[in-house]
Amino acid sequence: YDENGWTWITPLENVPVNAFDRTEFVLENGRPVYTGSAYTTLLGVDVSEHQYDIDWKQVAGSGVNFACIRIGRRGYTEGGLFHDPWFEKNYREAKENGLLVGVYFYSQAITREEALEEAEFVLETLNGRALDLPITFDWEKITNEDAAIARTRNLDMDTRTDCAVAFCDRIRQAGYQPCVYFNRGLGYHGYDLSRLTDYPFWFTLPINPPELCWPSFYYKVDMWQFSWVETVPGIEGETDMNMMFIPVPEPELSPDSEAESDQQPD
Repeated sequence: YDENGWTWITPLENVPVNAFDRTEFVLENGRPVYTGSAYTTLLGVDVSEHQYDIDWKQVAGSGVNFACIRIGRRGYTEGGLFHDPWFEKNYREAKENGLLVGVYFYSQAITREEALEEAEFVLETLNGRALDLPITFDWEKITNEDAAIARTRNLDMDTRTDCAVAFCDRIRQAGYQPCVYFNRGLGYHGYDLSRLTDYPFWFTLPINPPELCWPSFYYKVDMWQFSWVETVPGIEGETDMNMMFIPVPEPELSPDSEAESDQQPD
């Protein structure tokens, strides 16, 4: 990053680039709206024990389409594994109220073996239950006053990427769709994204200032976390809000249309 806030990178080969035009996004009532034609979009929250007791009927009635629910986490000092105490209720009631549901695990893995342990933790907790959306590997840097004692503070890019690949491959072997979550710092400098192109990307960048109303990232993303301070009926306090991008299928040509397109003028 330079003094003007620009990020300078050497583009990675074989990683799809972001084809969004920033003019395809507008703000309506403080939330971004995609106006392009290449995707349909869904709105969703991601929640954990920090949102406490959620009224999922109200959430569903507010226009939220999906929920990414934390299933567990690894501690950042001693590395223990912990269930999210609200996961079971959140999973059950979000499904009962018609929301699409995915889960995420807050990782602090520092080895491939720990990442596999986290994946097994997730699979054992799910115990074969159905999901509509991916299981996300959510590795985050500790940036508060505890950063100096965080066990992950010296993790390098290659090892972090090894962890993501190990987690995601195990999740996929179990029949679920894996996903990787990151911010711009991790996306550009913390992961080798060329090794992660088999998985969807969940990208976080809050709208601030308002003119930054689009997923401003060089590479293609599948979901955008655009707010960390959203107010949603049924959730006490603030929560994250996301936009999911679903590609619109290309129209199929009829046999007659294909035949006509193959004809050449005399």
